[in-house]
Order: sequence, then structure tokens, then C-alpha cells
Amino acid sequence: MSIVIRPHSAEHVESVIRFNRRLMAAGTPDWMQIDVGPEASWLPRQNGEKLYNEIFLALENDEVRGAYVLKHQEFSFGGNQSRSIGYYHHPISEGMINKTYATVGALMIRDALRRQPFLYALGMDGYDKPLPRMLKLLGWKDYLVPFYFRVVRPFRFLRQMEALRESGRNRYLMDFAAFSGTGWVGIKAIQAFRALRAVSASAYSASEVPAFSDWADDVWNSAKDSYAMTAIRSSEVLKKLYPPSQSHFTRLQVARDGEILGWAVVAERGPKPRFGNMRVGSVVDCFATPENAPAVVQAATEALQGSGFDMIVTNQSCAKWGQAFERAGFLKGPSNFVFAASPQLLDLLSPFDTAKIQTHLTRGDGDGLPRSF
Repeated sequence: MSIVIRPHSAEHVESVIRFNRRLMAAGTPDWMQIDVGPEASWLPRQNGEKLYNEIFLALENDEVRGAYVLKHQEFSFGGNQSRSIGYYHHPISEGMINKTYATVGALMIRDALRRQPFLYALGMDGYDKPLPRMLKLLGWKDYLVPFYFRVVRPFRFLRQMEALRESGRNRYLMDFAAFSGTGWVGIKAIQAFRALRAVSASAYSASEVPAFSDWADDVWNSAKDSYAMTAIRSSEVLKKLYPPSQSHFTRLQVARDGEILGWAVVAERGPKPRFGNMRVGSVVDCFATPENAPAVVQAATEALQGSGFDMIVTNQSCAKWGQAFERAGFLKGPSNFVFAASPQLLDLLSPFDTAKIQTHLTRGDGDGLPRSF
């Protein structure tokens, strides 16, 4: 087996189609497909753009045996420096269905590091998956980005939260709690107690905006110094990540006495087996100084609670944002949202144990946009 890795191009379209068909015939999910065309369907590369995706193909005699996507984006480090960082995502290998190609995954990671040594991966669906295990072997440093949730409709949660209903005992206890009413009382009481320190609605105003504009630059400039690492969230970047054409996103501007404090992007999550048939709202992204985080969190929570969701979820790496969600009545649950940094990126995040709780990473930095977040 001789594998070379090249950028996707028009000459490989037919081979990509054959690769996708082989994966589908083996029963792999629909989302595990390579874009047939050479340009990424999301954030294609354009002249002069600093935010874009590139698709790379692992080829054996011009036959596609794997692919990955490399997202290029400017990040800020402590507000003092910025540089382009690579995001390694959506790796797909024929090794998933044919052990002959089991080494393709490692070859693709090494190729991505050669192209962009400052590299991270995010999401990956937990440590039991091949990618995070492989990254550990290659010397990457990782941790689980905390997961927070707030139950809006306890009966639906107790009956549909499949991630907690895996054993017969748990199903019995959750059904009893649902039908007896004790679950409703307990969940509401715990969340109400945790929300005693929530920001009062009179302390801020929130409004839905159709798009980000210059005001988001003011928020970015006032808050960027607060974080050890965060993707640059200027209005130009935000308009590309959450464009007006993506109507499933709700963009919230949060202000106090005429001063804009921050913003949040909220939306409905796509179906996930672990959530059963619940409607799940997500705080996809958010930004402000840490001291203004509670107002932004409360505004996002109220917007989602008023939209008929059964549960609200979010992932937040920054400890102060996590505290803000807990003050708004959120509970901390088991996370499968893994952040992993390449050895070169670790040099900018030293000491790592301190830096990781001062980074600002959300679902918006992961592999779910624009739809499956």
C-alpha cells in the first residue's frame, strides 16, 4: 500500500464518488461523506480569506482511501498575539471498513501537522473513539470540555434521556420519578436552588439581531484579553460562521443601559440518539468579558426556554463561563466533547492545566457547524 495525500481537485471527483459509495454500502452514516467537489461546502477557500476549509485526500494510485478537512482560522492568545491555527476535522478512512487501510488515519494526521503544526481537534464524540486515542499516542494533550444542561420539561427528560436509561434499573427509577411527580419536583428544586444567584432580567436587555455588525467588534476588542486562547470573533468572522442565510441560528445581542455587553448564538440541536425524542436547544456560541458572562447566559437561557425545548445544553471550556451557566441553574453532566492540542500548539498554552480553564471554546469551534452542532 502506497498512500500519498493531496488537496482535493476536479480530477478526483469520480474517485470520491466511488469512495463514498463503498462507505455507504458498508453501512456507515450519511454524514461520513466527502464533499464530491474540490471546494468545501462550508467555508470554501476564497482569495485573501483567513477563515476557510480545505479538503485533502489520501490516494492509492489515484483511488481515494481517506480524507480529512483542515479549517484555517485566526486565534488570539491572551489578546497579545494572534496567529492562524489549524482545526483537524471530519477525518474519514477506508480503514473503518477494510483493515488493509488501518494506517491511513495516522498518515492523514501526520500530513495535517506537516501543513499546519499548530493544530487542534475538538469534539470527536469521546475517548472511546479511534481519533482521540490516536492523538494521545502521537503526544497530543487533551481534556474534556465541560458539558452543561438545564431541564425545561422534567417528564420528557426522564422518559427520553436515553443516555441515562441504558440499564433496566435506571429505566425503572426514571419512569417512577416521571409518573410519580417526584422527578419533576426534584429537578425543578435543584435547578431553582442553583439559580438563586442568577442575573435579574432587569439587569440587562436582550434583542434578536439578523446579523452581526460593527458592534460585535467592540465586544471582541473589550473581551479578547480575558482569554488564554480564543478564536477571533470579529464581526467579519461571525458573519461567515453565522450568516443571515442560516435562519436556524438565533443571534442575541445583550446590553445594559445602552452599552452592549456581549452576544450569544442559540439554535435547536439535530436529533441525537442519547437525547431520545426530546427537542434540545443549544447555546452554540457566546462571547463577552467574563464579568458580563452571567447576563449573556441568562439571556440565552430565557430565549431557549421560551421556544418550547425540553432541555438546553452547551459546552464551555472557560471556567468562568461554566460558573455563569451553573448560576443560571444549569447542571454539569458527563462530557464527550474532547479538545486535543498538538505539541506545537501546547507551546502557546503553557502551563496547560492553567491555560485550559482560561480558553474560550464552544460548540461553535467544533465540527458541528453549520448544522449538526
